[in-house]
Amino acid sequence: MLSNSLWAQKTWTLDDCINYAMENNLTIRSAHLSTQSAEEDVKGSKGALLPTLSASSTHSVGYSPWTKSTDGAKVSKSYYNGSYGINAHWTLWNGNRNHNMVKLNKLNAEQAALDAQTIANSIQEIIAQLYVQILYLNEAVKVCEQSLETSKKNEQRGLQMLELGKMSKADVAQLSAQRATDEYSIVEAKANIAKCKLQLKQTLELNNEISFEIEIPTISDDQALTEIPNVMNVYEQAMLIRPEIKSSDLAVESSELSTKIARAGYMPTLSLTGSLGTNTNSRSSDKFGSQLKTNFDMGAGLSVSIPIFDGRETKTAIRKARIQQEKAIMSRMEIEDDLYRTIEEYWLDAETNQQKFRAAQATVASEQQSYDLLQEQFQLGLKNIVELMTGKDKLLSSQQNMLQSKYQTILAQQMLKFYSTSRISK
Repeated sequence: MLSNSLWAQKTWTLDDCINYAMENNLTIRSAHLSTQSAEEDVKGSKGALLPTLSASSTHSVGYSPWTKSTDGAKVSKSYYNGSYGINAHWTLWNGNRNHNMVKLNKLNAEQAALDAQTIANSIQEIIAQLYVQILYLNEAVKVCEQSLETSKKNEQRGLQMLELGKMSKADVAQLSAQRATDEYSIVEAKANIAKCKLQLKQTLELNNEISFEIEIPTISDDQALTEIPNVMNVYEQAMLIRPEIKSSDLAVESSELSTKIARAGYMPTLSLTGSLGTNTNSRSSDKFGSQLKTNFDMGAGLSVSIPIFDGRETKTAIRKARIQQEKAIMSRMEIEDDLYRTIEEYWLDAETNQQKFRAAQATVASEQQSYDLLQEQFQLGLKNIVELMTGKDKLLSSQQNMLQSKYQTILAQQMLKFYSTSRISK
């Protein structure tokens, strides 16, 4: 309860969102459990290299109704048997299968850890996209609010001109409609913010009772105009650090080991066995302890098992392992291609939107100057309502375009940095 209270009282930065998701997202936690399971498989395969030791004890009661004594003494028709033993078994060699299983499970454990990191990276991308989208929508609300203030002033001016007989009711109605449209735009933008916040909250696996407000950092235009790295440089760095690439390499290596393990089916198996045992019988005249001592025996031996015909089992296993190896190699190539396509798309988004942002800056400045002039002329009666509203629509559209291209550029830049450094900056 105290932890929830502390989270509810703070505003969330991008780092806060990522750190919380890394610890609490159910998909990531499930991936970590898979990693732990793979680590247990490693321990199990190492244990298979050691000898096994087991104890056994069998007890039975028998009944012989027609048993006769050879010396005339009374013989009990029911009797009790007990046996006690310790058995050991150690596989000395089985075509190196056990040692290769240890190597294979180690690779699987490493691959599971890398797959967990791949999932974590995917969650981080989603968080960054939602976070930047919220920042963009927050700025869009401010633009809509400024537009609404202008619409209110125009409506008020129109009402004054209506009283003076310089404007018709139809024109005033258009000004009122424009004001209502701006109010609707604000409501819609805020609804989109709430929707993105909900998606982000769900990604973080946050308790519904916790209020959620993100920190709105100041993002300058210069951040969107920083130099965009070369696409090949980003790709080469990503090939060195991305977990999905390392995981695909391990998958190829694992498939090679699987083929060796399958080949072991053609090899003989050499095992060392040993046993200790004794037994007792209630018909014996000896005491229990004496029987244990007298009937005690021990033994040890080597056994060799040579496969001759296994119904094509080994051959099938080898061919399936080779097929899996080819699939792993093809999957590796597909992952490389997907990685390059993703990086290239982010790079193209960054380049395109940065150019749009530069153009939009000039357009906004021009449209703002044009609209200011239209307002002055409208108030003097030199421009009609249609021209004023057209100018306002152009200004609002250019402002929205500038904001959209700005934040899309920043997002693409952050993703390029993330793919080359595995870090998302604020």
